[in-house]
Amino acid sequence: MADSVLRLDQVLIPEDAPIRFGTDGWRGIIGAEFTFNRLLRAAKAAAAVLYQTYGKDREPRIIVGYDRRFLAEEFATAVAQLLTGQGYQVWLSSCAAPTPAFSWAVKAEAAIGGLVITASHNPSIYAGLKVKGAFGGSVPTAITQAIEAQLTQGDPPAVGQAKPAYATFDPWPSYCAALRTYVDAAPIREAIATGKLHVCADVMHGVAAGGLERLLEIPIVEFRRDRDPLFGGGAPEPIGRYLTATQEQLRQQHSATPTVCLVFDGDADRLAVIDGEGVLYTAQEIIPILIDHLAQHSPYRGAVIKSLSSSDLVARVATHHGLAVIETPIGFKYIGDRMLAGETILLGGEESGGIGYGHHIPERDAFLSALYLLQALVTSGLSVGEYYQHLQKMTNFYSTYDRVDLTLASSGQRQKLETTLAAHPFTQILDFPVSNWQTVDGYKFHLADDRWLLIRFSGTEPLLRLYCQGKTPEEVQRILEWASQWAVTVAS
Repeated sequence: MADSVLRLDQVLIPEDAPIRFGTDGWRGIIGAEFTFNRLLRAAKAAAAVLYQTYGKDREPRIIVGYDRRFLAEEFATAVAQLLTGQGYQVWLSSCAAPTPAFSWAVKAEAAIGGLVITASHNPSIYAGLKVKGAFGGSVPTAITQAIEAQLTQGDPPAVGQAKPAYATFDPWPSYCAALRTYVDAAPIREAIATGKLHVCADVMHGVAAGGLERLLEIPIVEFRRDRDPLFGGGAPEPIGRYLTATQEQLRQQHSATPTVCLVFDGDADRLAVIDGEGVLYTAQEIIPILIDHLAQHSPYRGAVIKSLSSSDLVARVATHHGLAVIETPIGFKYIGDRMLAGETILLGGEESGGIGYGHHIPERDAFLSALYLLQALVTSGLSVGEYYQHLQKMTNFYSTYDRVDLTLASSGQRQKLETTLAAHPFTQILDFPVSNWQTVDGYKFHLADDRWLLIRFSGTEPLLRLYCQGKTPEEVQRILEWASQWAVTVAS
């Protein structure tokens, strides 16, 4: 496996190469796959499909937003100018903002959809385009397939006479006001003011900068608040390898006051947490806490949606509260589709940190999740670790989890791995016989006592992802090392 994500076939890609949408929009390397010309083609096709799908009883209004990446404002402005010339009423954001804020704006302003220039958590060489439907969330697969089809049919017609100009707007005020209708910030502010809870944030150089201060209306210490399109040489993804410096800083600043450092990804739709001792808690620990809190202390009810790679504790806590559990393939668009299917949904979450709520918009929203988590800690008087341990004891379910990402140097490596898995699925992993396996999204191998190993390919990057749930951290690492070695051997 190669360490570099920059491949020759991406650098030399033709301008007319097909544009393909993955699990959440289209992403590509800036200057290779993602260029102004290719973006404008994609934006024109996406706008046409949004108009055809949602424009029957609406003005042809489109929200255009962007993150803090290299050329993000310029890409967004180019899209706004293009669509204005096509007769659309374009609202271009006046600043970088969270993706869920743009999704909320689409719904609140009765737009036909939104186009957001963001590559979310991907490394700095990527840019991307997320397409939002009139309902306020990522469009379903049928819509992205229609956009891909439109791209092969030439330029779509204009929807009206060219507008004289696009409008600009600030998405933050409406978004913050909406979140405050779900969570009363006063008890959280009081806990912080009286020293019962210390709250800080790592915004990873992304759009979450200043967001907690806006929501809580008090000063919040933030790490990596400045805009850095290189993301310090890493990626704005809230996973361990990119958080070691923050974890060490929190350990050095350790105090008797319970500490919660909320970690946001590049476009603020994913969340993780670090405590005052530098311990990282991912969505695998956060989601069960949120389910338990909302089931007891909110007026909302409904089923819980979990992705294939989510901890089994999610299902155990939901079942404890009498809530139905729905499992989907990985990618929040599948969760969003179920939210739109007419069922009453309490919460939907995925292992990578994306969590959404049926009473909000069918979109993952890290800021609403952060507010609910803070509310849960203030209400319970527990730390994140204590709350998680309480849930393990309550359900009598103890497990640990980790994930490894391996970079693919070529499409040939992926084909080798896929062919081998299809022809020779595992029947035993180390000392553990495989009881059964699922092929809903990759290959999920079930072992004894709720252990499992999931092998799948990323929908947004050239990566092979290995996920594992086991009984101890050591056991999980042994299984992941075994799977990594298998992948390297097959792909070589």
